Amino acid sequence: MVRDTGTEALARLAGERVDHRFKGLPPDADGVTVAELSAQRRSLFTGGFTTPVLALSAERLEHNLRLMETYATRHGLAFAPHGKTSMAPQLFHRQLAHGAWGITLAVPHQVRVAREFGIDRIFLANELVDPAALKWISAQLDADPRFRFICYVDSVRGVGLMDAALRGAARPVDVVVELAAGEGARTGVRTEAECAAVADAVAAVATLRLVGVAGYEGEVPQADPERVHAWLRRLTALAVEFDKAGRFAGSGLDEIVVSAGGSAWFDAVADVLAELPELSLSALKLLRSGAYVSHDDGHYRKLTPFTRVPEEGALEPAFRLWAQIVSRPSPEQAFANAGKRDAAYDLDLPLAQVVRRDGTERPATGIEITGLSDQHAWLRTTDEADLEVGDWIGMGLSHPCTSFDKWQLIPVAEADGTVVDYIRTFF
Repeated sequence: MVRDTGTEALARLAGERVDHRFKGLPPDADGVTVAELSAQRRSLFTGGFTTPVLALSAERLEHNLRLMETYATRHGLAFAPHGKTSMAPQLFHRQLAHGAWGITLAVPHQVRVAREFGIDRIFLANELVDPAALKWISAQLDADPRFRFICYVDSVRGVGLMDAALRGAARPVDVVVELAAGEGARTGVRTEAECAAVADAVAAVATLRLVGVAGYEGEVPQADPERVHAWLRRLTALAVEFDKAGRFAGSGLDEIVVSAGGSAWFDAVADVLAELPELSLSALKLLRSGAYVSHDDGHYRKLTPFTRVPEEGALEPAFRLWAQIVSRPSPEQAFANAGKRDAAYDLDLPLAQVVRRDGTERPATGIEITGLSDQHAWLRTTDEADLEVGDWIGMGLSHPCTSFDKWQLIPVAEADGTVVDYIRTFF
């Protein structure tokens, strides 16, 4: 079956009924569709939303989408943002509308979600050896000539397992050899000689087609600009060597894929891919950063390349988690009703940003979040903190990947709190 462009599947999302599955949404909205609730343009603060509730900034989300589109274009990069960050098909399609080549994913379930919503170009940043998943992908490729799928290979054994699962397929699966970022890094082939052995294994089977090389510079041990640039030059040198050896010849290719790029070092990726020598075919220089779509107020705020190259622009944190103060047991302590079930905490604790009372918003002066329980945030307060039970507190979050996954339906709010859309996630 040939998929549509995703329009029908997205329309089904808009027609989904609001109910108890979606935390934070107004109880009196039960039974209305997501589209109907969006059209009501309720206020996040006075429209019946219950705390805790996570919201995305409409303006900041659009700003981030536009900024990375401009960045990729300026540096001559194709862009396949990592969809595991949000697992939100609505955002996938907005990323594509802002120039993305396709979507990067990590595991078979994510590929199934993307295909259900009409994504035609998928880069799987993992070696795939699950027979059931490989057979399903092969069937997708055979049924849909528009579908382009690329995944990693990082072992001769992996090539053998893939080949065994794919016997009889009409179309080969495109693969890129993953070069590890160094000893002690995550996945990937450790040495160039081993990369060549994996490439030879691919060439020996009809079910796979070698289309390039790839890796993830974020795993470079003790990463700094010098080490990251050095590893990226190893990656581009591998592409050049494979090309000179004729490893991409005779397979019907019209481009060679060279791919890297998380959310912390894409400036280095842009630098080194700009130096890539001319190959026998055109190079698809594929960047895969994903966290930019919402950015954050912690981990990526500190690591984003835009802090090193401010003339390129600046991403804006688009998430804010709203909770209420439910206990004020002492002048030095307070508790809000959001915890580990609601907020990212794997890299940094949430950051207290603003307090709302009686429609007035002010900075969260003298308030620090010191810990999270399952459903409570622990707040330390100083004499400067004017905080009462019932106040709303707005918190910035660190690490988008573990923020999106805690919420199935996320309000998108304009600067004045008007909710104009809802983002559905699939984790």
